[in-house]
Amino acid sequence: MGEIVLAAKVTHVPSMFISEQPGPHHGCRAAAIEGHRRLGEMIRERAVDTIVVADTHWLVNAGYHINANTDCSGLYTSTEFPHFIRDLPYEYVGDAELGDAIAATATANDVFTRSHTDVPSLGLQYGTLVPLRYMGIDKSIKIVSIAAWLYDAHLADSKTMGESIRQAVEASDRRVAFLASGSLSHRIAPNREVGDHLMKISRPFNKQVDLKVMEMWQRGNHADFLDMLPQYARDCDGEGGMHDTAMLYGLLGWKGYKGRAEVLTPYFESSGTGQCNVLFPLD
Repeated sequence: MGEIVLAAKVTHVPSMFISEQPGPHHGCRAAAIEGHRRLGEMIRERAVDTIVVADTHWLVNAGYHINANTDCSGLYTSTEFPHFIRDLPYEYVGDAELGDAIAATATANDVFTRSHTDVPSLGLQYGTLVPLRYMGIDKSIKIVSIAAWLYDAHLADSKTMGESIRQAVEASDRRVAFLASGSLSHRIAPNREVGDHLMKISRPFNKQVDLKVMEMWQRGNHADFLDMLPQYARDCDGEGGMHDTAMLYGLLGWKGYKGRAEVLTPYFESSGTGQCNVLFPLD
C-alpha cells in the first residue's frame, strides 16, 4: 500500500535565482532557499519515490491535466520573467504509472482529468522547476506535475483532485511527497511600481490576511480557514485561484485534518505577493 509521507505549501518565486547572483540582491531569498533545502532533506530521509507537484504556473482552460512524461527534460526560459529564469536546463523522470492512476481515479470521481505520458514537447513550468531545483531533486526520485492554474474550475473539484491523489497513491506502492506550489496573496504590483516592490507587498490588507491564514494553519484551525478559502482566494488574488491549496487540503482530509502546520520559511513579500514554505504534518 502506498503512502503520502510529506505535504507542504511552497514558494516558487523566480527572485531566488537573482539571490544566487553577485550584486545588490545577493542573498535576498536565502530563507526561501533554505526552506526548500530542508524539504529536500526530508524527502530523501523519508525515502520518497515520487513527488507530486500542484503547479499554479501551469494554466489550463478545460479539464484537469497531468504531466507524467517518462522523459521530463528540457531547457526552460520563463515567458513571464525571462530576465530571472533563462535557459535553465532540467532533467527529471516522470512517473507515468502514477500519473495515469491519478487521472483515472479523479475521472472516476467525476473530475475529468487527462494524463500526458507521451508528449515530450510538453515541458514543465517553473512552479515545478524552481522547488525541485532548490530541493536538490535528481532522477532518483520520479515526478508528476499537475496543472493548478485552472481557468474555470471550482475549488470543490480541486478538493476532489486532492482526494483522488491520495486514493491513487494508497492503491499504489509509492511513497509520495505532495507540494502545493503557489503563493498566498498574489496581487503583483503595477508595472510602473513593480521594480520598487521586490521586497514589498502590494496591499497591506493582503499581508494581514496572509499572516492570519498562516496563524490559523499553525493552530490547526483548518475548518475555519476552509470556510474562508473561496473569499480569500478571490479578495486577495490567491495564485492560480488557490487550486493548489484546495488540492492540498483534499489530500489531507479537508476539514477532518487536525495537524498543526510548521513554518519552514517565515512569511516574506515578493514583487507585491505574499510567500512562505509551510510543512503540514501527516502523523
